[in-house]
Formats: sequence, structure tokens, C-alpha cells
Amino acid sequence: MLHPRARTMLLLALPALIIGVASSLVLIVVMKVASVLQTLLWAALPMRLGIDAASPGWIILLLTLTGIAVGLVIRFSPGHAGPDPAQEPLIGAPVPPSALPGLLIALILGLAGGVSLGPEHPIMAVNIALAVFLGSRAFPRVGALDWTILASAGTIGALFGTPVAAALIFSQTLQSNKDVPLWDRLFAPLMAAAAGALTTGLFFQPRFSLPIPHYGQMQLTDIFSGAIVAAIAIALGMIAVWALPKMHTLMHQLKHPVLVLGLGGFLLGILGVIGGPITLFKGLDEMQQMAFSQIFSVQDYLLFAVVKLAAIVVAAACGFRGGRIFPAVFVGVALGLMLHQHVDAVPAAITISCSILGLVLVVTRDAWLSLFMAAVVVPDTTLLPLLCIVMLPAWLLLAGKPMLMAKR
Repeated sequence: MLHPRARTMLLLALPALIIGVASSLVLIVVMKVASVLQTLLWAALPMRLGIDAASPGWIILLLTLTGIAVGLVIRFSPGHAGPDPAQEPLIGAPVPPSALPGLLIALILGLAGGVSLGPEHPIMAVNIALAVFLGSRAFPRVGALDWTILASAGTIGALFGTPVAAALIFSQTLQSNKDVPLWDRLFAPLMAAAAGALTTGLFFQPRFSLPIPHYGQMQLTDIFSGAIVAAIAIALGMIAVWALPKMHTLMHQLKHPVLVLGLGGFLLGILGVIGGPITLFKGLDEMQQMAFSQIFSVQDYLLFAVVKLAAIVVAAACGFRGGRIFPAVFVGVALGLMLHQHVDAVPAAITISCSILGLVLVVTRDAWLSLFMAAVVVPDTTLLPLLCIVMLPAWLLLAGKPMLMAKR
């Protein structure tokens, strides 16, 4: 009853489901372990010692020790805990399975210790490595690229709690031809992304959306305002693009990973003291605190944005294992709140969504992912036409510009 094309798609459906569920479970276990360790380090331990967890001394001490611990893991684990994320895109080549334990430990320590990086890059690397290693043995005729696509789709679905992001990303990377329609090639990745998203939803729901007042009917002036906001966000992001390779080269002159990451942790501690505890960690929970609070001024939001961006550069340059998308969203939210409070005639929905769009575009150079992140943080369908229009000048500004990565 089924066409041969349909039978071919069904053959990959079960592996896609398994990979999607497994990708989500890896993320869930890592996040749960990191959350428990974070509670121990930032709540239980300082309470037992009679120390204020937000005190400058504790922030600097804990982040310095986190850097030393991650440096020891990278120094002594097989494969040096995977490649340096500062030199890798989000979806990269499979790493050797021997490097995965060290990579997971380094990620958990960084997440729990307050490092300003997200879990997306290491989780992606772990899931791709496992899928390629196990899948190529179970189904030798399926190529490593196909396993990489399924694992990355499942991970994206798990990270964002929806398969929409995976559909957008792979619709531009899976080139179709007249013999194999695009949706034939998207079938298995979307199956993996949906399985990852549903599995994540059984345990926790990623919180991206903010309580932003509803945006009314689009006006011509709003398009110009949004384009200016996106340009400001891109200008701020390009400072980080300029600084990261230089900081990476400077820090790695120390050679030894324990020295590099120990010094990096100390610098992150100083930045944490300057910006406060809200500028620590991956940024998703902290941006919720920032959006719900009514006590911050324009200067506070600007400080949060600048400090968080500096922390992303320092953490990535020193070799902490983590991703740059989630903390970049925090920077976009802080910048958007600052711009709205500075010029309150421009709705917060525009300043926040366009700031996120600009900064995520700088970090990923992926227009679909940038639009998705802007739309999911400010979930207002009336904004979508405006965001699509604002994307055009933003893309022109970044055409040919380097990404937020260090040179190999």
C-alpha cells in the first residue's frame, strides 16, 4: 500500500525515534545533575559555612575553583574532553567516544559553577558521537552524516522543547532535488526532533517566553525602530566577535589548561561581582528574573548586557565546555529592556525580540534560528512580519563578517 519512498522513510523512523528520545535523556540527566550540584555549591554549602552566596569573595572563589576543576578534567581526561567549543560550530564532526566522559564532567562543572555558557554545544557533540558510534555498528549501510543529522535534530528538539527549530534549520541545510523531495529528507530528522521535544516535555518545559505586553498592529515606524535596535545589537555583538580570537590567543599562551581555565574562572568571578549573580550561569532562568523584576534601571540593564557579553568571551576564550546561544539570548533580553526603558515609546516586544534576533544572528549566522529565538522569547504572532522585515537589513550588515569563533 505504501510507495517505495514512504517505505524508505519508515525504515529510518524507528532509529530516529530512539535517537530523539536518547538525545533528550542525555540532556535531562546532565541538567538534573548540574542543578543538584549548583544547589549544593550556591545554596547548601555557603549556608553551612555561614557565607552569603552573593558575596564577592564566594563568587570569585567558586568560579576560580570551577575553572581549576574543569582545567584538571581537560588536562587528564582522554581526548582532552573533546574539541575547544570556541573553534567549533554548533553542529560539528563526531568526536571520539573516549572523550565523552570528560566532556560531560567539564560541562556539568561549568553549568553548576556559574560559567556563562549554555549546554547546547557539548550536548550536541555527545549525542552526535553516540549516534554515529552506535548507529554505524547497528546499521553499517547508513552513513555517518545521516546519524549526525538525526542526533543534531533530536538535540535541537530537546533543547528548545519543540521540533520547529529543527525544521527551520534543516530546511536550509538538507538540499533537495527533483528525485528526493525536501520533505522526504526532513521526515526522519523531524521525527527525531519531535521525539526529543516530547521526551523533554515529560520532565520539564524549557522556559523561554517572557511576560511582555502584547504588541498591537504593526506601524511603519516600528519597522525602522526594530531595524535600529537590531543594528545596535549587532554592533554590540561584533565587539565580542572582534575580542574573542584575541582573547583566545592571549589566554592560550599559558599553554597549561589548568592555568588557562583557573585564570579564566578568576576573571569570570570578577565579572560576576561587577554584574551580580544575575549575570552568572547560562542565562535562561536569570533572564526570567530580570524580566519579572521592576527594580532595575537603564544603567543596570546596560551593565548586565555588557558584563554577560564579556563573560561569554572570557568563558569561550579559556576553553570552558559550553555553548554561546543561551547566554547571547540573555544579552539580547537585557539590551532590549534597556532600550525600551530608555525610549519607552518603542514597545518592549520590539526592542527585546529585535535585540535577540541581532545577537543570535551574530553568534550563529543562522537566520532561521535567530527568528525562532526572537519569536519564542516574545511569543507574539503579530511580530513575525516585522521580524522577517528587520532580518533583511540585519543580514546585509553581517554579510561576509566573521562569526563569534576563535581561529583554529
